[in-house]
Amino acid sequence: MQPIITAKNLSKIYRAGKVDVPALTNVSFVIPPGEFVSIIGPSGSGKSTLFYILGGLTRATSGSVLIDGIDFAQLTDSRRTELRKTKIGFVFQKFNLLPTLTARGNIEIAREIAGSHSAQDKELLNHLTEMLGIAGRLDHRPAELSGGEQQRVAIARALITRPAIILADEPTGNLDTANSDAVLKMLRSSTQQFKQTVLMITHNPEAAAIGDRILHMRDGRMLDE
Repeated sequence: MQPIITAKNLSKIYRAGKVDVPALTNVSFVIPPGEFVSIIGPSGSGKSTLFYILGGLTRATSGSVLIDGIDFAQLTDSRRTELRKTKIGFVFQKFNLLPTLTARGNIEIAREIAGSHSAQDKELLNHLTEMLGIAGRLDHRPAELSGGEQQRVAIARALITRPAIILADEPTGNLDTANSDAVLKMLRSSTQQFKQTVLMITHNPEAAAIGDRILHMRDGRMLDE
């Protein structure tokens, strides 16, 4: 079976004045389809840099990322954007909801960007919002929702396009314990149901434990599992 994510010798160096600052150094791993992988490490370990490279949001200095066998580095900017829209759903720590749109609008905008307009999309939206417990909050704007509700909207937005991969960056970082537990369970159950691959970045060992596998990072390097 072909891996859904393959990272090969990824390195990322930032320039700070005249000094090179390594954020990642020779990071390699393989993730098969359908696996829930947690990547854990302290602040400054390179987790977020890795997240942005895997999502095609920034380029590695060297090395490669293959998404379902396609090398991000070999794609044009437009093709990379297209791959993100169709293959990857993002869940961010700060939710990144548009304040002027309702919860429904924030979910549906992902579908519009991906160019998906099938009849099944409406059924999926209804299913997701019922499952995530936000069906009664769809006409509310983000400022009218709790942090837990906003994150559930963000998860629904990530899932609505049926992406093969979900990348989640500290999805419980701004939530209290009760909402954190609820969001993790929902993320786990929803991705199991839709047979998606999940890669979750976190600094929290309890959150990481929900994954099938845990990868550890420190000082820009991937340690043993």
